[in-house]
Amino acid sequence: MKHTRIDISEFIERREKLMAQMPENSVALIPANKEVTRSRDTEFLFCQDKDFYYLTGFHEPDALLVLVKTFECETILFCRDKDPLQEVWHGRRVGAEKAQQDFKVDHAYTLDELEQVLPMYINGRDAILFAQGLQEEFDRLVFACLDVLRNGAKQGFSAPTTTIDIRPMISEMRLIKSDAEIAVMREANIISGNAHSRAMRFTEHGTFEYQVEAEILHEFAFNGARAAAYGSIIGGGENATILHYTDNDEVLIDEELLLIDAGAELSGYAADITRTFPVNGKFSEEQAALYQVVLDAQIAAIETIKPGSNFSLANIAAEKVLTEGLLKLGILSGDIDTLIEQRACKKYFIHGLGHWLGLDVHDVGDYQMDENKQQLRSFEPGMVMTIEPGLYIDGEADVEHKWQGLGIRIEDNILVTADGYENLTVNAPKTISDIEAMMANKKN
Repeated sequence: MKHTRIDISEFIERREKLMAQMPENSVALIPANKEVTRSRDTEFLFCQDKDFYYLTGFHEPDALLVLVKTFECETILFCRDKDPLQEVWHGRRVGAEKAQQDFKVDHAYTLDELEQVLPMYINGRDAILFAQGLQEEFDRLVFACLDVLRNGAKQGFSAPTTTIDIRPMISEMRLIKSDAEIAVMREANIISGNAHSRAMRFTEHGTFEYQVEAEILHEFAFNGARAAAYGSIIGGGENATILHYTDNDEVLIDEELLLIDAGAELSGYAADITRTFPVNGKFSEEQAALYQVVLDAQIAAIETIKPGSNFSLANIAAEKVLTEGLLKLGILSGDIDTLIEQRACKKYFIHGLGHWLGLDVHDVGDYQMDENKQQLRSFEPGMVMTIEPGLYIDGEADVEHKWQGLGIRIEDNILVTADGYENLTVNAPKTISDIEAMMANKKN
């Protein structure tokens, strides 16, 4: 199965855009991630540093991108050397020569040349830009290079006198998605939505949470998304009231709900979808009533999304519906206007309404919070976010017994368009009737 791929020309444009923002006579250093040991001599599945990947498309560990801005701009890549012995054990490497050709950088060097060559690109620059504190080993490398230059005045060396955090620049760029990025995220949503549908058809009394997780991960991998974007949450019954429940090891019970928060990662980009449905395929009266409150709140929040709107306005819409619904069901009591003003629904809606989405599931980008923690950043075309209201009433809550142990969240991925929004999560059933219809076709 072929998927949308981002052309190398877009990575070049990103580097050029970043260099245009850099001060004159400066150098930027963006490192790749290192492999992480899982146990002894086995490693976790490698995940590239997202800023490095955003600027290069290069997927090998230990690499380094250097951007130099003087009277002309240069891009330099350091990467692992070709090594037949290592490659026969661990897989092929690109190597410096091919990396220069394939990833369209001006110069490429092996990592063996790093300590000798890197100081020469930093020498004489007025400012150095990097993400200090992100990788301790990389920080030590940078400071060692700076010491070489500071101690080399007699040789005509000089070190930058200004240090700038490069992350805010890249984060702002990543916040607005290109057409190619949006196409990849649409595909990640389709794969993830199919996985949620598959889970609905598979689930029944007596299956285990981990078996449902296996169905989801199979759907991801079989369709080209080898990894989940995050640890899948498969919470049956009261486990659904634990926001980041990932044990996924308990049996599913006939009359309980199952909350699944799972999304695929495709070509580095994340989907993040949550669905909640009855294990036996049929909502009880109480489950349906509470579920509809959450769904109505999600719809109200999504309808606010357009250029110039913001998360704060979406929150106001969602919380109004949640509060009205909880009052109508008798879970809250009091005057509706007072309850809305006091944000009484937050007793059961205990997380934020949504977050930016992209190369990271909780993607980078400033929310522009005010002193009251209201997220006031105006939406712009190309932003992608989650909208995910939920209600969580644990087994000890001071409510009628019929509401205890219910956890419900509904989450879609929303793109801001020029005149409104596009819901990327189009194929994962979320109305009561659609869910029940899907589950009537179990295991088909």
